[in-house]
Amino acid sequence: FVDASRNNRSIPTEIYYPANQAGDNVAIGDGPFPLIAFGHGFVMGYDAYENIWTPLVENGYIVAMVNTETSFTPSHENFGKDLAFVIDQMLLENNIVSSIFSGAVSANTAVMGHSMGGGASFLAISNSFNIDAIVTLAPAETTPSAIGAAANITLPSLVLAGGNDCVTPIADHQQPMQAALSSNCKTMATINGASHCQFANFNLACNFGELTCGTPATISETEQHDASMNLILPWLNFYLKNQCAAGNTFQGNLTNSALYSVQQNCNLLCTDIAGVNTTKIEFSPNPAQERVQILGISKKTQVTIYNAIGLEIFF
Repeated sequence: FVDASRNNRSIPTEIYYPANQAGDNVAIGDGPFPLIAFGHGFVMGYDAYENIWTPLVENGYIVAMVNTETSFTPSHENFGKDLAFVIDQMLLENNIVSSIFSGAVSANTAVMGHSMGGGASFLAISNSFNIDAIVTLAPAETTPSAIGAAANITLPSLVLAGGNDCVTPIADHQQPMQAALSSNCKTMATINGASHCQFANFNLACNFGELTCGTPATISETEQHDASMNLILPWLNFYLKNQCAAGNTFQGNLTNSALYSVQQNCNLLCTDIAGVNTTKIEFSPNPAQERVQILGISKKTQVTIYNAIGLEIFF
């Protein structure tokens, strides 16, 4: 991609997507598929995250791995803008008849990242109106501040942290971000025994840096990958695919395992009523007079209100 508004900035991006056959640039499967833009960690690249794109693509997501700011002097601000720009451009590709992604990109999107890319994900949200949710893996504080940006974020948020992360310690990075978020539904799950670098595949630069700071992981890389995806997939399915039951799966996985330590200001428990996916609905005051407040419905829910004797008074 090329961003003309930033001096024709080049934004190399590797895109993985559901297809009916293996290969490069083959026809995309029958969509539309929700879109995720992913940001890598410091001095890392997209190729360290096959553990991320493979399960997501296999479960019906398009994953755009943004591969900018790979040097020792990255611009966090530009990285955040790159993530936002790629989301916007992929949505435009959906409407280009000649594009391989024509008609295949859902309007439901998330920004996601690890370490520096996680912090940049917070920065991305102020640069696009097309982002619906944010998932971060051991997000790192950035310049400008991801913690500061979090205060303006009201989107659903999932923050994963490593209990044995000595690279971006929870108290200095993920905890302030979680506290600052203005989201009505934010979850922070610390994977006990997890390290910083094991959120990715083995990467020499990351692992070398981790060796210099101390606490090693007490769970395996495979266990950490599984623990991450056991939360990420149902959470994304709930928010980007409107799968009611996925909310229950997420809450069950989150609370029924000693592997996680959890901070949460909501829950995703959900009941499927007459084929309409809903969360817990709250209606107040009851009985009502001139004004009512309805909480827990999606932005595309039809509401009909009847009075005490069964007359329709609102549609």
